[in-house]
Amino acid sequence: MNTAVSMNSRKSNATLPAKRENRAWERFKSNRLALISLIIMAALILLALLAPVIAPYDPADQDLMNRLRPPSREHWFGTDDLGRDLLSRVLYGARVSLAVGIFSVLLNVVIGVVVGSLAGYYGGRLDSLLMRFADILLAFPNFFVLITVVTLLRPSLFNIIVVFVVFGWMGKARLLRGQIMSVKNREFVDAARTIGMSDFRIIFVHILPNAIAPVIISATLQMGSMILTESSLSFLGLGIQPPTASWGNLLQSAQSLTIMTKAPWYPFIPGFMIFLTIMCFNFIGDGLRSALDSR
Repeated sequence: MNTAVSMNSRKSNATLPAKRENRAWERFKSNRLALISLIIMAALILLALLAPVIAPYDPADQDLMNRLRPPSREHWFGTDDLGRDLLSRVLYGARVSLAVGIFSVLLNVVIGVVVGSLAGYYGGRLDSLLMRFADILLAFPNFFVLITVVTLLRPSLFNIIVVFVVFGWMGKARLLRGQIMSVKNREFVDAARTIGMSDFRIIFVHILPNAIAPVIISATLQMGSMILTESSLSFLGLGIQPPTASWGNLLQSAQSLTIMTKAPWYPFIPGFMIFLTIMCFNFIGDGLRSALDSR
């Protein structure tokens, strides 16, 4: 009989996360802007992944006889100042810009989760050491540090992601540390310690699922910020270097007076893609905030 009771309790405990996830998804779906934004972002990511297949032209092919052509059947978004198909360059630019945003934030989350979990759970000297190191990095003005480091290094996709990761994890670590400090003394954590569970299992199986929601929301919002920062660096000539396309360097190449007068539609297209992506990430983050709110 005791065995049957314990089996039933395990089954009921196993269904709790599923029920919680279902409730969160239902709350997220009720936010129409967040749901539409999620669909748009999924479509953008799919288009970026399929760019080598669906792009009508090679993004590096030049046709000087067809410079700054307006949108047409042959070139849906027109051509740039070197006759390259703008639609193809936007699709390939999406691969770069979205990769910067997504991979930078994912690595930031990994580092922030590890550092924040260790600092929040163990406290004491380890907490002081890790948080003081994070405070030192936070004390630097991020954008100027990024400009300095990228200038010293050779601008490339890898270097930009590395710089974003090195200077982007501190906020998540501090946020998660605070969450874990408020959770680690609850009854279910004490029960896990009592039955002899390892610290690793307690942190990453029992505490983290109850503390990670604010970090997920912060990460979603930061993706848009990373894409905007990369675009700003590329606009200044310090980001992804031509002929590799990114939305930022497409804007940078569109700032000449010739393009502004002869092809005013040109800067609108990459600018709109940056705007759309950032807005989608912001709406998704807002939807996640409502869906994951335990209240």
